[in-house]
Amino acid sequence: MADLSINIAGIKSPNPFWLASGPPTNTGYQVQRAFEAGWGGAVWKTLGEPVINTSSRFAAVGYNGQRVMGFNNIELITDRSLEENLKEIYETKKKYPNHAIIASLMVEPQQEKWHEIVKRVEEVGVDGYELNFGCPHGMAERGMGSASGQVPELVEKQTYWTKEVATKPVIVKLTPNITDITLTAEAATRGGADAVSMINTINSLAGVDIDTWNTIPHVGNKGAHGGYCGPAVKPIALNMVGECARNERIGIPISGIGGVSNWQDAVEFMLMGSTSVQVCTAAMHHGFRIVEDMIDGLNNYLDDKGIASVMDIVGKTVPKYTNWGDLDLNYQIVAQIDNDICINCNKCHIACEDTAHQCIDMLKDDFGKDILKVREEDCVGCNLCAIVCPVDGAIEMVEVESEFPPMTWNERQATTSSSVNLVK
Repeated sequence: MADLSINIAGIKSPNPFWLASGPPTNTGYQVQRAFEAGWGGAVWKTLGEPVINTSSRFAAVGYNGQRVMGFNNIELITDRSLEENLKEIYETKKKYPNHAIIASLMVEPQQEKWHEIVKRVEEVGVDGYELNFGCPHGMAERGMGSASGQVPELVEKQTYWTKEVATKPVIVKLTPNITDITLTAEAATRGGADAVSMINTINSLAGVDIDTWNTIPHVGNKGAHGGYCGPAVKPIALNMVGECARNERIGIPISGIGGVSNWQDAVEFMLMGSTSVQVCTAAMHHGFRIVEDMIDGLNNYLDDKGIASVMDIVGKTVPKYTNWGDLDLNYQIVAQIDNDICINCNKCHIACEDTAHQCIDMLKDDFGKDILKVREEDCVGCNLCAIVCPVDGAIEMVEVESEFPPMTWNERQATTSSSVNLVK
């Protein structure tokens, strides 16, 4: 079996699967149950000045029969005292010395506040810190969370203050509620961060009850925006991880968060540059034992690929992730329909005819059977027909040889500019 152990910025754990800071890591009891189930690490629910949480505080978005496609919350950081949390962290680390325990921290943007909490947490033997610059609600109104995380100067400054006194690795957790997450990742790097984690939750409102006109969730008939997570945010998270992983001005390890629900999701995040992957919503939906399937699936995947260590897949897709201007404009694929598999639902025809390039014809074969055929000369390879097709294998996107050499938009622009200069 492959070696699943990881080392991210000096923090070691038996596998890359960590519980993210949140409801599942609120107590020592929970974290110990998680370690027993097989989780390699846990980011303890954010420590700071205890808060009062609301009732209610969670909501979910389902789609097409799938429950909890997206998850929304207005829960804040720990509502338990720092003393209680530190006692339980100490007990848990003593009982599970080989598992990673990361303390998530959030205080006001003041140097002495950061120094004070780091020194207190250092004493209980945590493996590292995660600075929470991501919470989009509740704490942001107090000048913390995303209120700090959206300002590169504050990210850099608070990271630096932490590093002044921390003897363990510092991970900076970034907010996605920003135009360009690489700016704050660069700021964290300048501040001395050992790693970054992303993404925290996205500003959201889960829904509105059209009978009562209340927001979902509501607190005594009033609502507020919350943080969105779960499978629905995975594409956003993957992009942000990839953008940071390919940015040479960052160059520090990444802990990926955002919609990881199974081992396949974890592999995608690792290929895009994540060393560890953090999970919250899926654990809340299905319980801690989902990690068993994640571990088995990752082991089998690596064995099938002949890969000895999970660390060997980290970032392998990053060189393939580039800017639109660097894509080959002469690359061509076309759709091909296997009528032996096709069930003639005609969804591909309708989608192409109404919303794409009108290149799928409805015909009859020599026996009078209805068939669908792609006019390949008119197909632009947009993938829409394959996406809407309900039958695996009925539509295949096939690469065709281009009569033109590879050419990117950037190369075309450079050639055009050179030609203009020659004319001048």
